[in-house]
Amino acid sequence: MDEHVRKSCWGVTTWTVVALGSVLVLAYLLGGAEAVAVAAN
Repeated sequence: MDEHVRKSCWGVTTWTVVALGSVLVLAYLLGGAEAVAVAAN
């Protein structure tokens, strides 16, 4: 059971990183580097 919880946690972490990366890439494509700099701050 402990192994399943750990695996699930890593799955959530992975998807969160993928989602954030996708948002940053979309912001970069739509608004250029300026939008990314604003989002980072």
